[in-house]
Amino acid sequence: MSRPRRRTRIIVLTANLALALTAALVPVATPVPATPAAGSPLTHISVASGGESWTADLSVVGGDDVNVRHTSAGLRLREARSAGRSPRSPHSAVAEGMLLTAPRTLTRPATRVTADITATVPAGATVEAQVRGWRVSGWTEWRAATAGTVFDRPVSRVQTRVVLTARDRGPTATVRGVQLTADALAAVSAATPGRTYRVYATRIGLVGGLTANGRTVQPRDHFAALPSRRSLSPRNSGDYTVRVCTTTGARCEYAPVWDVGPWNTRDDYWNPSAVRENWKNLPQGRPEAQAAYQSGYNDGRDQFGRTVLNPAGVDLADGTFWDGLRLTTNAWVDVAYLWTGAGPRGVIGDGPLNIRTGASTAYPVRGLAARFANVPIQCYVTGQRVTGPYRTTTRWNRLAAGQYVSHAYVSTVYGGAVPVC
Repeated sequence: MSRPRRRTRIIVLTANLALALTAALVPVATPVPATPAAGSPLTHISVASGGESWTADLSVVGGDDVNVRHTSAGLRLREARSAGRSPRSPHSAVAEGMLLTAPRTLTRPATRVTADITATVPAGATVEAQVRGWRVSGWTEWRAATAGTVFDRPVSRVQTRVVLTARDRGPTATVRGVQLTADALAAVSAATPGRTYRVYATRIGLVGGLTANGRTVQPRDHFAALPSRRSLSPRNSGDYTVRVCTTTGARCEYAPVWDVGPWNTRDDYWNPSAVRENWKNLPQGRPEAQAAYQSGYNDGRDQFGRTVLNPAGVDLADGTFWDGLRLTTNAWVDVAYLWTGAGPRGVIGDGPLNIRTGASTAYPVRGLAARFANVPIQCYVTGQRVTGPYRTTTRWNRLAAGQYVSHAYVSTVYGGAVPVC
């Protein structure tokens, strides 16, 4: 018996349809024959005219990219198998890949970036261009740019990533080009303060598997997973860092976000409903999995239709779980989403680094700061002289009340001058 032929969608998306694509992660179009007639457009997501424009380089696939390859036809998934059948992010119910481009320095600050994608997208596959911007206090969250993304403050650099998904062993999209346009709106909204919410934490485990940013999970590793790609740090960076503390505040760890999950992959619950990707009718700070588990929201299921078995809003790698917080079982924790704040940040260059209750190694350890974590620095004091990988110094940085780290282990500081306490 002959096999049925697959049909490929060749579509043109307006801005409104692009928003629907972003919200549902399913291409919105009517199927047409797989081979387009002469002059027929490929999948094309339009942008507003004007501003500074450039083309994303899709041909450079390196160590910070995940499960993609570039062919003569364009950018494609390297392997169209879901997480259950391959060693990649355990939280995804579809095959996915991600290309991260080099940051672009803009000729003038911008507050809006829009992407123009040219691609062939078969049924069941998706393509999305996402961007983030650099400002004085660090990187913004990743945002889908197919319908234009607006930053709350002007940004001087822009980085793009292209995310592809496909059904398990299904056909994959082919991306031929991504054009970016940056411009400035007349006004932007005020910056938001840092946010902290109490959510349920589970342990990741999965040593030897791959995270969503391509890291191989190590024994007693130190990182966190959140259920949205908007806060996913590139490998070996802490652009998006969380501070996770026990509910008593006795132990804390600052950990980079290197994976996506648990349960959902489009649930940036820490954001207000105006910008939250999905589940906009839930209270800010309430993970969808928690609402599904506790009150039957969405019929008790996640975005993939799976029955939610716990209310988790954050996943913690083994080292963060056992050593940083000294947890023995899944538990409620207080999570600060540090990129939503402002002020000076220090990058932990070597770790996990002990957090002391005072400016000396004689003080008790209150927790850990993982390597690459971007930690807030309130002020600094003079304390014990320490020799570390970056300098010998008597400076100790205060991250929060009763939390100090030696400046000898901080590779760089950005976001403003650090005052004396």
